[in-house]
Amino acid sequence: MDDDESELPGSGIGGKAGRTALQLGSGIPVIGAFLAAAASAWSEHEQDRVNNFFHYWLKMLEDELKEQAQTVLEIMARLDLKDEKIAARIESKEYQSLIRKAFRDWAGADSEEKRGWIRNILSNAAASEVTSDDVVRLFIDWMKTYSEMHFHVIAAVYNSNGITRGTIWKKIGKAPVREDSPEAGLYRLLIRDLNMGGIIRQHREKDGFGNFIAKAPQKRTPAGSGPKPFESAFDDEDKYELSELGQQFVHYAMTDLPLKIEMKSSFTE
Repeated sequence: MDDDESELPGSGIGGKAGRTALQLGSGIPVIGAFLAAAASAWSEHEQDRVNNFFHYWLKMLEDELKEQAQTVLEIMARLDLKDEKIAARIESKEYQSLIRKAFRDWAGADSEEKRGWIRNILSNAAASEVTSDDVVRLFIDWMKTYSEMHFHVIAAVYNSNGITRGTIWKKIGKAPVREDSPEAGLYRLLIRDLNMGGIIRQHREKDGFGNFIAKAPQKRTPAGSGPKPFESAFDDEDKYELSELGQQFVHYAMTDLPLKIEMKSSFTE
């Protein structure tokens, strides 16, 4: 065997981890340097594990890049690029900042449904001036913060003009459950999340200037005169509605712009 051959990464001290170091080192020097330094301390079995991990990691990154590329193409296919205003918008630093933020938070797009909502937000942010970019950034944050079930509740409340928690539960297709069940506890938490987040609120009357009208005071039971009435997670008395912020979110995230160009192929194939 030639002396040069003994120094190949496939044999001797470097082993399989050395091969991985050379493959990755050119693109990610820190990883390559680490693997090269650690190769002498690892057995072949350990090197196999490291290589398997990196292959999985690279495949995951590849899949994410494919999804991102598909999303960008789907956005572009929904925009009228002949419109000078839209063309200038997608080339602006402000819009490109929104794209970068959405892709930095891409781990939050853990389902096809969420990916569609992110696509809609970015598409509408390019084609509409209904709200500011600061609000659009908040909508992107919500994609990471909230689950699909949160958004299904938002959709159920939209345009309902006051809907109860019991009706929302039925509208999102959930079967009846016990009040002491984990599902009921999750639902209470979910409603509280959306309420505290300023997305939904209890229905209140407003005057012609948009000011909320105070409710008539209710008689309270004197302290110590009896137990506090039980409030069901699926209450059918208190009515909820979307805040103005919640309504804008539905407009941006759940309104799919019509295609301007039919997609001929998919990155998912």
